[in-house]
Amino acid sequence: MMVPGIMPLSCCRAMPKNDGAKKPASETVPDQRWKLQVFYLCFYGFMTQIRPGESFITPYLLGADKNFTKAEVTNMITPVLSYSYMAVLVPIFLLTDYLRYKPVLVLQSLSHISIWLLLVLGTSVLAMQLMEFFYGITMAARIAYSSYIFSLVAPSRYQRMASYSRSAVLLGVFTSSVLGQLCVTLGGVPFLTLNYVSLGFVSFGLILTLFLERPRRSLFFNRPRRASDATVPTELDRMAEGDSGVGSRGWQDMVLCRMLRELGALARQPQLRLWSLWWVFNSAGYYLMLYYAHILWNEISPTTDNRRVYNGGVDAASTLLGAVASFAAGYVKIRWTLWSELVIGVVTAFQAGLLLLMNSTTNIWLCYAAYILFRGSHQFLVPIAIFQIATSLSKELCALVFGVNTFFATVLKTIITVIVADKGGLGLSVHPQFYVYFGYFTLLAVVYLLAAIRVGVQHSHRRQPVELALAKEPCQAPVEIPAQEKSPEAGTVRA
Repeated sequence: MMVPGIMPLSCCRAMPKNDGAKKPASETVPDQRWKLQVFYLCFYGFMTQIRPGESFITPYLLGADKNFTKAEVTNMITPVLSYSYMAVLVPIFLLTDYLRYKPVLVLQSLSHISIWLLLVLGTSVLAMQLMEFFYGITMAARIAYSSYIFSLVAPSRYQRMASYSRSAVLLGVFTSSVLGQLCVTLGGVPFLTLNYVSLGFVSFGLILTLFLERPRRSLFFNRPRRASDATVPTELDRMAEGDSGVGSRGWQDMVLCRMLRELGALARQPQLRLWSLWWVFNSAGYYLMLYYAHILWNEISPTTDNRRVYNGGVDAASTLLGAVASFAAGYVKIRWTLWSELVIGVVTAFQAGLLLLMNSTTNIWLCYAAYILFRGSHQFLVPIAIFQIATSLSKELCALVFGVNTFFATVLKTIITVIVADKGGLGLSVHPQFYVYFGYFTLLAVVYLLAAIRVGVQHSHRRQPVELALAKEPCQAPVEIPAQEKSPEAGTVRA
C-alpha cells in the first residue's frame, strides 16, 4: 500500500561523486549517532500507525454507537476529508520544510488525538466533519515523516534509509489492521473500546514525537552553507549562486521560480508527462474508491454482528499485496518508452472491471477480493511511475514534481467529490458513485489504450527505414537502448 503523502525522493538522480569532497558527518563520525536517529524514526513511524480502530470507523459511525445514516456519512461527513486535504496540502508542504519537520509532526500527532477524541465524544454531524478535517491534516502532514529521513543521512544512503522508513510504516499499517481484526473477531471488543485503544496509541505517538531531534537543515529553506571543500553543489546551490546578485529579493523565491520554469520544460519529456498524468488522474480515482469502499461494504453486508465485520483483515491483506506488488514491479524489464501506455491501459482496464464487480456483486467476499486486487494493481504501478518520473531529476526537482502531481490529483479528487458525492452537488449514494468511478476508469483505460496504439504505429513506421538501412549495411553496430528505457530494477526504485 502506498501511504498518501509519502514523498518518494529516494529514487531521484544520484549526485555526481567528488573524490576530493569532504564526507558528511554521518559517514565519518565513529559513533555513527545517525543510526540511532534513523532507528528511532522508524520505530516512531511504526508506532504512529498502530490505530486498530481505524479500519472500523465507518461501521462505528453507522452502528448503534453513533447511529448516523448512510446519507449523512456518504454525502455530508466523508466529503470533508477531500476538502480538508486540498486546503492544507500546500501550506503544510511549505511549513514542513520551513519549520524543519518536527513541528509539523507534532501537529500531526495532535490532529490524531483530536480525531479519536471526536470519534469517542462527538455526537453530531458537525463533530464528525471536524474529525474529517483533522484527518485531512494528518494525511497532508505525512510528508514531514517521509522527508525527515533525508535530513539525517548522507545522499549516498537516501535509497536504503527511505526503504527502511517506508517499510516501518507499511509494517505498522499491517500490524494495526491485524490487531484490530483480532480484537473484533476473536475478542469481541466493541468498536467504542477499540477507539479508546487507538486514542491511547496516538497519545503515545505524541510523546514519541517530542523526543525526535529537530534537524538543522531541510531541503529548500534551511540549507547549510557550503565551504570551499564541501560536497558537490546541488541544483538549489547552483541556482542560488546564479541569483546571488539579485539584491534584496530572497534567493529562495528566485530558486523556486526557476525550478517551476524548469518543470515546464521537463513536461515536454514524453515519459515524465505520461506518468505524471497517470499519477494525477489514477491517484484521484484510487483514493475516492478508498474513501467510500467501507460504506459500500456496509451496504452489501449490513450486519449488526461486529464479529462478522472484516474490514481490518481486508485492509491488512491489501497492504501486504500492495507491498509485494511494489517489490515485484522492480523486476519488470521492458522498454518503457514503447510499452508504458499499454501497461497503464491494461492495468486501468483491469481496475475498471474490478470496480464494476465491487459494485454489482452481492457477495461481500467477492467485493473484498476485488478491493484487494484493485489496491495491489495500483501499488504495482507506483514504483514504476516513481522511477520513470524521477530517474533524470535532481532530488529538489523530484520533490517539486511529486508535490505538484499530488496537488493536482487532490484538486481533481475534490472536484469529483463536489459534483458526485457532496450533498450540495448530485449527492449520489454509494452504488451510483461506484458506477461513476467505473466510468471514470473505463474512460482512462480507453485513452491509454488508444495512446498505446498510436505509439505502436509510430514505432513501426520508424522501424521500417532502420530495417532497410540495416539490410544494406549488415555490419552496422546495434543501436544502444537509451538509459531511460531501463527497468526500475536497473535504477533505484523500491517503493
